[in-house]
Amino acid sequence: MLSMLATALVAVAETAYVGRLGIAALAGMALVFPMVMLQQMMSAGAMGGGISSAISRALGSGDEPRAESLVLHATMIGLTTGAVFTCFFLVLGPALYSILGGSGEALAEALAYSNVVFIGASAIWLTNTLASTIRGCGNMRVPSIALFLVAALQIILGGGLGLGIFPFPKLGMRGIALGQVVAYACGAALLTWYLLSGNAKVSLRFRFADLRWEMFRDILKVGAVACIAPVQAILTILILTRLVSYFGTEALAGYGIGARLEFLLIPVVFSIGVSCVPMVGMAIGAGNVERARRVAWTGGAISALCLGVIGLLVALGPDLWAGMFTSNAAVMAMASLYFAWAGPCYAFFGLGLCLYFSSLGSGRILGPVLAATVRLFVVACGGWWLAQSQQPPWTIFALVGLSMFAYGASTAIAVFLTRWGPPKVRSV
Repeated sequence: MLSMLATALVAVAETAYVGRLGIAALAGMALVFPMVMLQQMMSAGAMGGGISSAISRALGSGDEPRAESLVLHATMIGLTTGAVFTCFFLVLGPALYSILGGSGEALAEALAYSNVVFIGASAIWLTNTLASTIRGCGNMRVPSIALFLVAALQIILGGGLGLGIFPFPKLGMRGIALGQVVAYACGAALLTWYLLSGNAKVSLRFRFADLRWEMFRDILKVGAVACIAPVQAILTILILTRLVSYFGTEALAGYGIGARLEFLLIPVVFSIGVSCVPMVGMAIGAGNVERARRVAWTGGAISALCLGVIGLLVALGPDLWAGMFTSNAAVMAMASLYFAWAGPCYAFFGLGLCLYFSSLGSGRILGPVLAATVRLFVVACGGWWLAQSQQPPWTIFALVGLSMFAYGASTAIAVFLTRWGPPKVRSV
């Protein structure tokens, strides 16, 4: 949890650095940030969960040769997907950011950051892939230490190269992005060394003659489907941002303050969820479905409790958070409305997200993905009606809370109804 919070604080530090570069840089960062977040959610959560799931299920069934073979297949998936992200954003990035509203100096700043950070996409994907591989063995310590070091290095290099402090040149947005790429390249090198050293439960062996489609399929049948959920999450954020803008600048600023807290809470659930993945996977691989479900519901309850307490605190005392970012009375009022309606529903958001990770471990992810679709549908249809009928601002924040409730309840129902059972695992 500490390492995930450190990773989240990197976003806060980067925002501070970008703010020193001017309004155009901030606007450019706003265009790129959802895409950077999408890459992290896919590589660390969705595809990473598919990797941890496959390896833990193999280890749970006692098939260590298969688990070791999956490490190489996972590495190839990480490198290949990173290359796809590089090609996509280098070619289509300008058009995409223009569609999102970027133009002039803001678009130039967005491309300065995007081109560098996505050139290094393979380093980011490889780091998160190898971390997920090690987590699949039940080892949380090594990935956590590696990601904590990556976060610390990124804060130092991003600030140094972006603002020209310490002995570094001032490279602006390119420097902030370069700090991220270099930090993750170091993280990938550290985790690669660990898997090659023989200290891990499974090792990375470059035997390309052993590559088999069946191994790729075992990872992708979970990871590829799970990648739909982050896309839906980003779409939900973009749609909500656009809908809230209809209610005025103060409403948008208030929502932004609330959404920032929501983003910082995700690593809390992530840390619990990625711990559930190998526990569920190993239990499923061993045929102990009862234990797998007990882990899932326990993790979901802990996540719901953690986020629920925080949600109630900010609902009762919104100034505790909003007061850190503004003293404007109108914006504070809108932030208070957001927390009053959304805060009590944070528990359902935590429950749904943690059960999503547990479902990755079980290999049965379709239900939670469809639950994310329910949330997207509630936001898109409900928000459109509220905006068109010119309802008061509190209604859009009530919709945010309703969408969280719908997501958590739908995910819980899906997990309850989905049959978990031992997969058919074949030896290498």
